[in-house]
Amino acid sequence: MTLPRMKYQPQATTQKAKTRNRRDMHASKGILRGALFVLTSHHVVRLMMCYAFAVDRSLAYDFRRVGWADLSQLQSWEQQPHVQEWWDSDDPIDAQDLADPRCALWIVSYKGRPFAFLQDYTVHGWPNHPFADLPKGTRGIDQYIGEPDMLGKGHGTGLIQQRMDVLFHEGAPMIAIDPHPDNARAIAVYRKLGFAPMGPPQKTEWGPILPMVARP
Repeated sequence: MTLPRMKYQPQATTQKAKTRNRRDMHASKGILRGALFVLTSHHVVRLMMCYAFAVDRSLAYDFRRVGWADLSQLQSWEQQPHVQEWWDSDDPIDAQDLADPRCALWIVSYKGRPFAFLQDYTVHGWPNHPFADLPKGTRGIDQYIGEPDMLGKGHGTGLIQQRMDVLFHEGAPMIAIDPHPDNARAIAVYRKLGFAPMGPPQKTEWGPILPMVARP
């Protein structure tokens, strides 16, 4: 929108011209006020929308460290058939894992309800780890959804993305993940999150994996 540039108008020489100029000036001021109102209202609306989006935590997840009281919950989740299909339930999380400085173990809740487990860890904490050659500070991620009724609703993608954002913000140069090569559903989710294979499937002491990494 082009606004009238009143200060460049020629000086009026007659009363009629003065009246017309005053009328034009008032009209122009009205146009200017209207334009400023539209622009201001537009930006206010945009700011309100951005603020509402920023504070809307309806899709956010709460992460808290796993404690002693959570071990029975984790063991219960790990007995679920959908978890056992891809998770090593023969080696349940125990007190020794809680004290391991290489790992950060998390209970994930949605709207106050615990429903998933996630761990992130340094990839340089074990000899011969498949991600040992990645840059210093790289974090690995493992996770599962424990509650069956929370499957297929996008929560896996959401909770992983939220944790990735935090890890990248804290300075991780890469994040690594190692799904079973036959777990096509998980691999599709990880690709959606920006992970890409860093090589062919491998056999490791932790079982067969497809090594995948994501960058900020």
